[in-house]
Amino acid sequence: MSAREWIGKDFYRELGVSSDATADEIKKAYRKLAKENHPDANAGNAEAEKKFKAVSEAYGVLSDSSKRKEYDEARRLFGSGGPGGFGFPGGGGAGGFDVGDIFGQAGQQQGGFGGLGDILGGLFGRRGAAGATANRPQRGSDVETDVRIDFTEAVKGATLPLRLSSPATCSTCGGNGAKPGTSPRTCSTCQGSGLVSRSQGAFAFSEPCRDCRGRGTIIDDPCPECAGEGISTRTRTLTVRIPPGVADDQRIRLAGQGEPGKGGAHPGDLYVRVHVAPHPVFGRQNLDLTITVPVSFAELALGGTITVPTLEGKVSLKVPQGTASGRVLRVRGKGIAKRDGAQGDLLVTLQAAIPSKLDDKAREALEAYAKATADHDPRPEITELLEGR
Repeated sequence: MSAREWIGKDFYRELGVSSDATADEIKKAYRKLAKENHPDANAGNAEAEKKFKAVSEAYGVLSDSSKRKEYDEARRLFGSGGPGGFGFPGGGGAGGFDVGDIFGQAGQQQGGFGGLGDILGGLFGRRGAAGATANRPQRGSDVETDVRIDFTEAVKGATLPLRLSSPATCSTCGGNGAKPGTSPRTCSTCQGSGLVSRSQGAFAFSEPCRDCRGRGTIIDDPCPECAGEGISTRTRTLTVRIPPGVADDQRIRLAGQGEPGKGGAHPGDLYVRVHVAPHPVFGRQNLDLTITVPVSFAELALGGTITVPTLEGKVSLKVPQGTASGRVLRVRGKGIAKRDGAQGDLLVTLQAAIPSKLDDKAREALEAYAKATADHDPRPEITELLEGR
């Protein structure tokens, strides 16, 4: 994409956020719009597909901190790039010229604009050096999607099919944009460079070639599937391996499974965000599993052995005599095991179960116990405060 095309797009407006929006606000806006305009939910709706591509492109820039910084700097220096913007055709600047070239060359000649040349060169795919072309290969954007798994799958790992509808290399033309049986031809105006130069007084300026739109090639017979873009939205199924011990909201990276690159560049990556459903009994603290087990007063006071469930079965746990309610006992090696050998434990919280009703026999036994322990003060510190000691 040329400098004029990129700056001319308002990515913040595409996502409906302000220019000072946080990364989380940008992500939230993208997810909402991508879901609303997803091709799967809008079959045959060309406007929704166009919007889906636009918000994906905007998120690809604004979600990358370095790209966003360069984009913001370019907009600050040269305006929004729309009609009347600085330095582009139709604006109040000195005709139409490529800002990446003029600042890159000025930095080499005078040493005063090297930083600007670097910023704009990185943003528009060039470094402003002599001989640079407008159709430099550009890495594809990263893509993010969500999957939901249950608690046991998160602990033990799982292999899931993932169905995606996203921009991908056109399968009909192989990405060159030309109808099968034909090929793009080199632009005779710019000789394939994507740039045309012109003189204005003592200066020479370059701008993207108008005939090929800076691509360096012209497609006389566009591909019917992608309309000459080389990229089309298609549905594909991937196999995602969820590693054991994955945490809720963790991202898994699938290298090279994002949007295709331009000009032969590498594709972006696919990030799968995992959402883990809670378990009705177990909880989790890093690699440790947690569980709360109700026990009777007698089991706490007299001690004994209780049976505790695990994800694989059950274990016997010894309760020491005189254990307090709320105490946590540890069962080694019964937590989450990761592939690197790390192993968590099972943390068992003992909670005294108080019966809501007592029959006559139980009440008599409890009253007898209360009389037998009448001299025992279970809260001596509080008693001392109440008595002023």
